[in-house]
Amino acid sequence: MSVNWVMLHDQDGFVRLPNERLIYSSPPRTSFSLTPPSAYKGKEKLSLQSGAGCIHITNQRVVYLPAQATNDFQSFSSPLLHVHDSHVSAPFFGPNVWTALVQPVSGGGISASLPAVQAKVTFKEGGAFDFHTNFERIKERLEQAVENTGENARGSRAVDLSAVHLEQLPAYEGPRNGASNAEPSEPPEESRSTQRASVTGPDPVEPPPCYEEVQQQSVANELEERLRRSS
Repeated sequence: MSVNWVMLHDQDGFVRLPNERLIYSSPPRTSFSLTPPSAYKGKEKLSLQSGAGCIHITNQRVVYLPAQATNDFQSFSSPLLHVHDSHVSAPFFGPNVWTALVQPVSGGGISASLPAVQAKVTFKEGGAFDFHTNFERIKERLEQAVENTGENARGSRAVDLSAVHLEQLPAYEGPRNGASNAEPSEPPEESRSTQRASVTGPDPVEPPPCYEEVQQQSVANELEERLRRSS
């Protein structure tokens, strides 16, 4: 982490590092403060604040540029792997706040007696969760790349940042029309019987109209014929 070490650019805001890509930029009314962590008991004093500005995420670092630069505070930057314990707080009243502990770097403008400082970013126009989601995603990809090289966080400069995958992985989709190219198989006997039954129609549950009358008349005719023969 360093203060007032970002090279500024009139149009792009700040000068990119080699292989650096911009991932996310906050709305312009985002405030920022840098103080010792609450658990710090030392005598070192630090209080840098900006009521409005933009915070940016790249594939290498976090950069904050105040809207109105002063002699004491012109810029803030920190490598992604120097940011720890980040989280978003959503109060009942007021804007969401992103808080993190940041490790200072040697010669970065922060006293060596401070092992870490607390960065507090207040998103007055929204964007806290978008910022945090992008930050965690890129940091995780960078950590995996560093782990694959066998380096620690301080050796992240050995990682080829241009080869680190930055985009979100697409959601998995199953094969479409997977069975369309397969040859139809012969259905089992039970299935064929069911199909035939569905074609010919189900067996009648009730007898057809006048069935009983016709049956009685047939029996009566047969009985009369037998009596006539016997006589």
